[in-house]
Amino acid sequence: MTKVRELFTAKDLTEGPPWKRIVEFSIPMLIGNVAQQFYNTADSIIVGRYVGDNALAAVGSAGPVLNLLLVLFVGISVGAGIMVAQYFGARDRENLSRTIGNCITLTAITSLIIMVVGPLVTRPLLELLNTPASIIDWCTGYLNILFLGSLGFSYFNILSGILRGLGDSVSALVFLLISTAVNVVLDIIFVARFGMGVPGVALATVIAQALSAVLCLVKLARMQEHFQLKRSMLKLSKELSLTVVKLGLPSGLTQAIFSMAMIMVQSLMNTFGELVIACNVIVMRVDGFAMMPNFSFGSAMTTFAGQNVGAGKMDRVEKGTRDGTLIAAGVSAVITVILLFFGHYLMRVFTDTPELVSLSMRMLRILAFGYIAMAVTQSLSGVMRGAGDTVTPMWISIITTVVIRVPLAYILVYLTRSPEHPTGRPEAVFVSLLVAWTLGAVITYAAYRRGKWRSKAVSNSMKEAA
Repeated sequence: MTKVRELFTAKDLTEGPPWKRIVEFSIPMLIGNVAQQFYNTADSIIVGRYVGDNALAAVGSAGPVLNLLLVLFVGISVGAGIMVAQYFGARDRENLSRTIGNCITLTAITSLIIMVVGPLVTRPLLELLNTPASIIDWCTGYLNILFLGSLGFSYFNILSGILRGLGDSVSALVFLLISTAVNVVLDIIFVARFGMGVPGVALATVIAQALSAVLCLVKLARMQEHFQLKRSMLKLSKELSLTVVKLGLPSGLTQAIFSMAMIMVQSLMNTFGELVIACNVIVMRVDGFAMMPNFSFGSAMTTFAGQNVGAGKMDRVEKGTRDGTLIAAGVSAVITVILLFFGHYLMRVFTDTPELVSLSMRMLRILAFGYIAMAVTQSLSGVMRGAGDTVTPMWISIITTVVIRVPLAYILVYLTRSPEHPTGRPEAVFVSLLVAWTLGAVITYAAYRRGKWRSKAVSNSMKEAA
């Protein structure tokens, strides 16, 4: 029982073999990220099966708009995770407590903003995207429900980020698995039994995410041997709040830029018609699962680097970076092989339409080799963020997305126009993504080697200020 209990406690990543600590921390995060991805995937599978391919296209087309309006939470979550990891590594109980309290208050404020602004801008954004008339009403209803219920989503992301910063990736995993199971059950009840369609899957997601947020809050309230969670800590501190925003803003802007780029690409996709839109949804859902190891190792490297930078163990950070990046690349290589040989079975989970399965598989083969490049990008970016340098990964994302990916997509689509494909070939969009991923890995490696991130520790600057 003692060993089981230890799984659900804060963990010190500043001791022991780096590769072992990274893997131990990454595995629960990987399972959790897969479960998180299953939220939207379950929505897609159920509406695709019970409502039709157009409903599947509607859920997928809503994704870029949803991501664009949730960047505030991304920023707070990243900033919170970095500060919590560094203060935990530095054994600074006072600043750790105040950081957690400030993040809880900031999340409440940003949630209210999203609940008001989201429903007001949803339909205009979808119209701007040239969303087909056949699916725009479904898209609008789906998004409005998610925005009005964003409190659960936001708190789960922030609070689970705090738990990971403390080294506890297992608790967040268990809570996410519980809410994922609830989400799937409610999806089936609302859509298959009550015939609620697309709004039904949105409502199921909101309820499940609220449950996971409550579970995270209860867990944090029971971890007060590491920090204090009392009313006085919830009072906003200008210094701490600005530090959270300063650290998180680049990541939030990165997500915003990425989402805007996705919106531009989605607009391009919409010109190919409903079949290609549905194909894009399926590929992106499978892509989401394929990317999960990369995101998991990236997040693990952020916490690992944060705790060790806070503890002043820079040699250990560099050793862990080598270990973590090699492991992440190896896992991605295995995933690439699996997708190339067995990807068509995954496509059939979403639809029985042979033409849609064939088209989706063709697009996935284009992307497959990019996952190894993304393993390098995510791992090294995670280290830089954990050290407190969130600006460099932001600029790399801007270059690869805005300067390379979007223009290249439009250029390649234009160059592939023909009598058979008057609007261009949809494969061009996926080729542009592969090129961007590959160049991103090269640029990220160069930035890591340059070493600017080594001087960015937040815990040290706060001590100097004090």
